[in-house]
Amino acid sequence: MNRFILASIAILLAACSSEKKTNEQAFLDSLDSATIEKSAASEAAITEILQQIPSPLEIAVLLKKSGKKYNSEYLNSPENLSLYNSNYKKALNLGIYGADLGYTNIYEQNKDGIEYIESIKRLADGLSIGQFFDVETIGKLASNSKNLDSLLLMTTQNFNNINHYLQTQGRSNLSVLLLTGGWLEALHITCNVAATDPSNKELQEKVGEQKVILNNIVALLTFYKDSDPNIASLLADMENLKKVYDQVNITYTYKESSYEIVNGVMVIKDNSTSTIDIKPELVQEIGSQIGTIRTKIIS
Repeated sequence: MNRFILASIAILLAACSSEKKTNEQAFLDSLDSATIEKSAASEAAITEILQQIPSPLEIAVLLKKSGKKYNSEYLNSPENLSLYNSNYKKALNLGIYGADLGYTNIYEQNKDGIEYIESIKRLADGLSIGQFFDVETIGKLASNSKNLDSLLLMTTQNFNNINHYLQTQGRSNLSVLLLTGGWLEALHITCNVAATDPSNKELQEKVGEQKVILNNIVALLTFYKDSDPNIASLLADMENLKKVYDQVNITYTYKESSYEIVNGVMVIKDNSTSTIDIKPELVQEIGSQIGTIRTKIIS
C-alpha cells in the first residue's frame, strides 16, 4: 500500500516537465518562514524512503480483488482546497490529493479525477512548484488506468526532481510533508477498505507492512520538530500512531537472493520473506488513529 502513495503521487507527479523555467524568487516569496533549517533530512534519505513505497499496481490489484466499489467518501473533497493557506497545509494536502487522484484512476472515475487534477495544480502553484506539473499530460494519464505500470518509474523520478529542487531551496521539509500526506491518505483508504472485509488477509497485511514506513517517516519529521511547531505537532500524532503499530509483529526470514535474465538483462530476485501478524481489530484501531490525524490536516 505504500506505493499507492506515489502512484498516488504517480499520477500526480508523472507529468513533470523539467525543461520549464523555475521561478525561484516566487518560491522564496511564498515561504512561510525566511529561516533556512540548519538541520534537515538529506535528499538521499527522502529518496530512500520513497523507493520503499509499494507499487500502485499492487494496491490497485488488492482493491479490485476486495470487490469493493468506488467510494468518494474515503477521499478529501476538492472543495476543501480554500482551507489550505499555509505551506504546511498545502504540502500535506498536495500529497493527499495525489493519493485521491490515484484512487479515482484505479476505478476510472474520470470526472472526479479532473477535479483533483485542478486542485493539485493550484496547490503546486501555491508552493511555486507548479512548473513540475503539466495538467494536460496528467489528464491524459489519469484517464487510463492501464498507465499505472509505466507510471511507477516516472513517479519516482519526478518526485526526486521535486525533492531535489526543494533541497536546493533549503525547504526539504516540504518534500517530507508531501511524502507524509500521500502516505497517510493511501493508508486511510486502505484501512477503510480493509475494515469492510475483515477476512481479507492481504489488505490487513498491507496495513501492517506500513509499520516500517511509519518508523522512517517519524525519523524524517524529527529533523524539523524544533524549527516548525506544525511539524512538531504532526510528529507527536505520528508517534502516537507508532505506539499502536508497536502491536504489529513482523518476522523476517532471510533467503539468499537469486538472479534471472529478463530481456537480456540480469534481474536480482530477493527471496527473503516476511510474516505480518495483525488482527482485524488492530486494523480498525490504526484506521481510527489515521482518521484523527487526517482530520486535523484536511480541516
